[in-house]
Amino acid sequence: MDLSKNTPENIEYLIGQITEKLRMVNAAAMKPESINNEMYEELLEIHEMVMKKDHFSPSEMQALAEEIGRLRKA
Repeated sequence: MDLSKNTPENIEYLIGQITEKLRMVNAAAMKPESINNEMYEELLEIHEMVMKKDHFSPSEMQALAEEIGRLRKA
C-alpha cells in the first residue's frame, strides 16, 4: 500500500489503524468519509506518531482525538 497517495482507501486505512491502536471507544465518530482530504498530510503525520508509541496517557488520547476532529470536513 502506497500511503504517499491521498486516496479514500488510504484515508480509511489510516483511520482504521489509528482507532485500532488507540482502542477508541467512539471509533464510529471517525468515519473516513468525514475526513477532509486536503488534510491528508496531517492525518499521515498523526498515524506515524501513533504507530511509534506503545502507550498513551489520557491527556495524549484527548489531544489526539481533538487533532483528528480538526481534520473533519466543515
